[in-house]
This record gives sequence, structure tokens and C-alpha cells, in this order.
Amino acid sequence: MSENTAAPAAQTPGVKPSRRWPVIVVGLCLVAGVAAGMGWFMQKHQEPAPQLAAEKLGMSRPDGLLETRSLSQLPKDLLTVPFLKETLTEDFVFYYETHADRLGLIGSLRRIIYEHDLKLQDTLIEQLFDQPADIALWRGADGRLRDFLLVMDRGGLAKVLEPLAKVALDDSQLSKIADLKVGTDDVALYQLTYNAGRALLFASHGDKLVVLSNPTRFYDPQSGATQASGSVSPQALAALLNGDKLFPEAFGLQPRAPEVKQRLSVNASVLAMGYQRFIPNFAGLRFDMDDKGWHSFLAMDELDNQPDFDFKPIWQAMPMGASACVALPLAAEQQQPLLVKLGAEASAAEAMTEHMAGAAGLCWYADSRLYTPLLVASLNDKDSAKLDGDLGQLFGSMVGAYEAKVDEHAFPVVEKQEGQSHQWQRQVSSNFGPYKAKNAENPDAISGKAFMRVSLARHGSTLVFSLDDKLVDKALGTLDKRFPPMADVVPKDLLMPIYFGPDSMAQLMQQETLDSLPQDMEPVFYNAAQTYLIPKLRTLGGYGKYALTLPEGSEPDGHWQWLPLAWKAL
Repeated sequence: MSENTAAPAAQTPGVKPSRRWPVIVVGLCLVAGVAAGMGWFMQKHQEPAPQLAAEKLGMSRPDGLLETRSLSQLPKDLLTVPFLKETLTEDFVFYYETHADRLGLIGSLRRIIYEHDLKLQDTLIEQLFDQPADIALWRGADGRLRDFLLVMDRGGLAKVLEPLAKVALDDSQLSKIADLKVGTDDVALYQLTYNAGRALLFASHGDKLVVLSNPTRFYDPQSGATQASGSVSPQALAALLNGDKLFPEAFGLQPRAPEVKQRLSVNASVLAMGYQRFIPNFAGLRFDMDDKGWHSFLAMDELDNQPDFDFKPIWQAMPMGASACVALPLAAEQQQPLLVKLGAEASAAEAMTEHMAGAAGLCWYADSRLYTPLLVASLNDKDSAKLDGDLGQLFGSMVGAYEAKVDEHAFPVVEKQEGQSHQWQRQVSSNFGPYKAKNAENPDAISGKAFMRVSLARHGSTLVFSLDDKLVDKALGTLDKRFPPMADVVPKDLLMPIYFGPDSMAQLMQQETLDSLPQDMEPVFYNAAQTYLIPKLRTLGGYGKYALTLPEGSEPDGHWQWLPLAWKAL
């Protein structure tokens, strides 16, 4: 089996359907939580990315892109992946066929066709969705990919759609709102309302149809309006109707090859949950499908003073048994202002960034929580009193919460040194903590129902940190060779930035799901999770562990360099 073929990618985790269209349904949750934890340690680009033709025409860079030979086939194509077929089942396909937005749109078009006696086939929508299409997506206010701009090759449907334009001035749901200049032609832009106030914009010219799902994203520079994030100008729509390929350039891609049936690309801005400025190496994630199956790719951007891609020290320090892990190059010197803003003293922030080197990684564990991963980073100093002094000062100034029942309004930092390790720990009141307030040395001092013991430790040239002190203790045990490391189970001769353990991940997700749905407070959702979600997680847990590896010698060279991700069974 080829390293880059679909079978390994078939195990791609975390596929979750969109609420509106079958266009963002590929697994992303493995990397999604990484950015917040890695944000402190990555630097910005020294040189800005080149301006895109789409941006010059007044269209914001998309957050996601789907290029498809047939949009209607996408759900079924996803189910060709054995892992997804067993975990999603064919109900996933039916979801899109019965979604309220889809049914409302079809119902509105059918009413217009019937009332105006248009000679259009009843299968118009199905024919439209069976055409090649490119779909750019932007995040909504909640951070999810929500609004889209669709560009479709209409093929033989061009003539069929023309009668719709003739009823625009005589229908309550269809109206003309502007004219687009496409070459020497004036092309009408229409608005169609459906589902009690929902609306979309569309225009057609020659063999092209464009559809904008959210009319508020359309803006005309001549009106004096300021271009907002995710906005689209008349000039951009006209260029798309003229056949210009504006989307692939935004993701560093060549036009989709004929043999590629589906190509899904997602900008790191989506996966990073708003922290992309702190992980500039990571540009995006892509999944391609051809006759051989699905293939995975990772997009990387080059940095000035690019650190080496050497993740072996991370896997030697990470304890075995992780649910998921990710490692990235480390470049911290330009994050001093951020550390200061988060509470660090300027001298401590400067010293901290001087000590950081190599790579850093995050791992999640089933015996901890989703929001308490273990961070491991490399240092360029193995043992010095100054280094420990800087680390202790940084920890004391940044870690903690306002404690109303404590004299100094913060619990003291407990410092201890044993062998090669030096550890700092502070108790912090939090309802999300793993320890109940009654188990504290002084329960009355805890503000709330629980608390956590936030821990930072240095062991030689390795730094470990977590909101869960038990993970830090386990990492120190690993470095002392009292507990087996991840290095014992991951490929020793391959460059591995991502690890995925389905069995442990299933345990972690089950714990988080049930914990968020107390049976006495959410009996309906709790029972639904037990009936529908838990069996799927058990199926997920039956799959073997995987390492996602990059080609030997991989290093970004410029913007949006796509590197093949191979899924290696362990």
C-alpha cells in the first residue's frame, strides 16, 4: 500500500458535517486544539505573503475551499473511506438530502417554477449539484465555516436557467439588486429569499453560475463601504463569472487536475481557532480524492531563521499512552510582547525566549482532560541557576488567579528540586479543576467547587508544563526512565509531526461528552449521547494507532508549500 494513498488517510479522524452544506465535512479536530497551546512559542513572518489577485479584486482570502467534480457526490465519496463509513453510517448522506436549508431552497424554486408556469424540470436542483463546482468558505461569528461563495459550471443547464431571470420583477422571493460588468456585458445579480428570511445572491453568465450564501458579505467599493473580512465585491464576482480561477491561488494550489474528484483545503486560521499569528509555520490542511482514494497534505510556510525540523527530543520526553500529539518547530524570540501582555515581567519574558530552542509538542491523555494537554519544549541550557531563576520568575508572574480568600490574593508557588528536575507549582481555584475543593489543604480558601495544581518543570534541557500536575509528574518520570516514552512506539527514522491513538482518543471524548451532560440536568441529551455517540466512539476505539509522517528532509521553502502526509500504522 502506498504511503500517500487513501487507506491511511481513510483513518482521518474527526469528520463532522456542516450545518448547511456538504462542503466542510473532513476531519479537523486533531489539530484544532493545538494552536492555543503552541501560541506562545512561534514567531510571525518577517515578509508578508504576496497579495492575491482575489484580494486586489476585492475578495477576502477564504478560510476553506472545496473543489469538486460533483458536489452531490461528496458525502458518498467520503463514505468510501472505511473509517468514516463505519463511524458516520449512511445517515450522513441523508442528512444533506433532508436539511431544512436545502429543502427550503428547493421548495422556493419549485414554487416560482409552478406559479410562473416555467418549463423547468423538477430535477433542476439535483442537476445543478451534479456539476463541477468550486466553493470558497468563510468563518462566521462563531468561528465555524458558515458562509460560502459557489462557482459552478452550468453545462447544458445554461439555457434552462434563463427563464428564472424573467420573473425577477414579478415575484415576492426573487429580485434584482445590482448589475455586474463582465467584459462588455451587463449581468444581473439576483437575490432569492427562502425559509422565512434566509436569502442568497446569484448571477449567471455564459457557462458560469455564482451563488453567495450570505448577502451581507456583498459590498460595493463605490458605495464607500469598507471591505470587511469575508466580503466579496462586484469586481470579484465578475471575474469569477468570466472564468478566472481566484480560489486555488489563495491556497497555493494549481487548478484541480481532471483525475482529482474532490479537493478540500482548509486554512490554518480555521484549525488554529484565532491563534494563527502565533503558528506561522502551519498554513493549512488538504485532502484529495482520485481513483486510488483519499490523500492527505500539510501546508507549511517558511520563516526567517527557520528552526530545524527535529521532533525526536519531544517524543523521548512525552509519556506513552497519548490520545493525540502534535509537534512543531520552535521560534520564540518575537513573542516577548505577548508574554508581557499575559502578565510576565519584561526581563523574564526576554530571558525565557532566549532559552527556547528546537521544537515543542503537545499531547492529550485519556486520564486527563481535553483542556489540560501536556506541553514539552526544548531548551538551549541544560543546567544553570540563572535559567531556573528566570523560569521561576516567569511562572510566578503569569500563572495564577485572583483568590479572594487568600491574603496575597494568590496561592504561593511551591518550588522543589530533585535530581535533574526543578519544579514550580501553584494551586489555582477553578470549577474545571480535577480536584474537589474539599480535598485541598485549606478547603475554605478555595473560591468555587474545585481547583487545579498548575505545574512547570525543567529536566535538563527539557521543559514541561500542564494545568494537570499529574501529567508533569509522569513526564518527569519518563525523563528519569521510570516510565516508557512515546519514542518507543513512534517511527524512529521518520519525521512525525502528528500522532493519533483512536482507542485513547475515544476514551477522552467519551469522558468529556458525558461530563458536559450531567444525567440529572440534561437527561435527554445524555440519553442521546449514550444511544448514538458512545457506540461510534467505541467503533473509533477499535482502530489502531497511526503516525502522520512527512518526507525525510522536509522543510518549508516559501509560502504554502504542500507536503504529503503519510499515515503509518503502528
